[in-house]
Amino acid sequence: MLLTIRCTSETPDDLGYLLHKHPERPFHAPLGSWGQSYVVYPENSPQACTASLLLEIDAVGLVRRGGGSALDHYVNDRPYAASSFFSVALNTVYRDALLKKCKHRPELVDRPLPLQATLSVVKSRGGAAFLKQLFEPLGYQVECTPHPLDPTLGWTEAYYFTLVLTAECPLHQLLNHLYVLLPVLDAEKHYYIDERELEKLLSRGEGWLSSHPMKTTIVHRYLNRRAHLTREALARLQEEQAEDAEEVVQKANEAEEKLVRLHDTRLDRVAELLKDSGARQVVDLGCGSGKLLGRLRRFRQFDRVVGMDVSYSSLTAAKDKLRYEEGETRLELVHGSLLYRDSRLQGCEAAALVEVIEHLDPPRLEACQRNLFGYLKPRLVVITTPNRDYNQLFPGLPAGQFRHRDHRFEWTRDEFRAWSDQVAAAYGYRVRLEGLGAEHPELGAPSQMAVFER
Repeated sequence: MLLTIRCTSETPDDLGYLLHKHPERPFHAPLGSWGQSYVVYPENSPQACTASLLLEIDAVGLVRRGGGSALDHYVNDRPYAASSFFSVALNTVYRDALLKKCKHRPELVDRPLPLQATLSVVKSRGGAAFLKQLFEPLGYQVECTPHPLDPTLGWTEAYYFTLVLTAECPLHQLLNHLYVLLPVLDAEKHYYIDERELEKLLSRGEGWLSSHPMKTTIVHRYLNRRAHLTREALARLQEEQAEDAEEVVQKANEAEEKLVRLHDTRLDRVAELLKDSGARQVVDLGCGSGKLLGRLRRFRQFDRVVGMDVSYSSLTAAKDKLRYEEGETRLELVHGSLLYRDSRLQGCEAAALVEVIEHLDPPRLEACQRNLFGYLKPRLVVITTPNRDYNQLFPGLPAGQFRHRDHRFEWTRDEFRAWSDQVAAAYGYRVRLEGLGAEHPELGAPSQMAVFER
């Protein structure tokens, strides 16, 4: 198996810094009992730099690992066709590049480079058309050259191709695309598929998988057709399309947001309510970049402050903003979804959802209600959401449109009250409503808040 990556930028040796592999020193790394990996640079000139990753599969080692039929031990494409083994090699050999790390030249990480990646052999039973459906939506020019078979034996349909991808993009983007999509082409993955693989898929696919037209097929194949994992992954990818709701009104009309200072007003009021509740353990569900967590962290009464979000990038931003260090005892950052029960959140006495529920369509909102009020059962729940009545006062917002394209709904004050009363009655809570921000005499405040207590 061979992958070559060729860079033709003005300074092509940038590729060596990004891959953390010196062009003048061959690199070798063992890959468990089943293979060896090598990196060499067959080309390194002022015009271009090419890095070659060679994966050598140990056929005897695979037999000793077990699995498959007896014939599979002798007749298979594992030693030469890119497969799930190659994803493991990418994660081992080019891990820093995958994770956007570049110690000596960090400014290169997100810089688009003219790149050409060539995989010597890939297997696609959907032919060249399927390969193009996977890679062209990601901005690649795709060339597929079939490997000829022997027509005298009736072998006329070629499933094997040399794949060439050309694009101007950051290197980490190319590597993460390959990391996810190569196992999609492999129906015989060599590792066990479980929740950890789901997390890897969401991590490596963040920023592109949720909008890919072949999203369902990619998820289904990557997770080896595990139906329950596929359903969970697709639900979380839909959530991921939502941006941090704290910035929604500011984007709709920055001048108005600054005038009413709604952003700070909302977070300050929620933090005040959580503090006054006397709770020792609190959770911010949909914590975004950690702005509410920063306020809660300052109150010494909280023994445990948990922030949960479906977006890896938001959690990364929160870690940076809060200067979070692994092993911290009071603050926890958790990757997860509001739609599924999560035992890590049990024990939290108070919870906040700040501008979150409007990003959930009705079935997912119902699942969120059940998990929050029926499973976690905190003593206090604070929920904020936009007030649709107020929208007409935003001069930059067309009539009938929501404040953000990802909002599934925006409720009037009457609709929010009806929903809050129904939830409180169903789960044994008392509820009261408040407006947040400067009140209009007829249209109310720009944001509205429900405070549930039991």
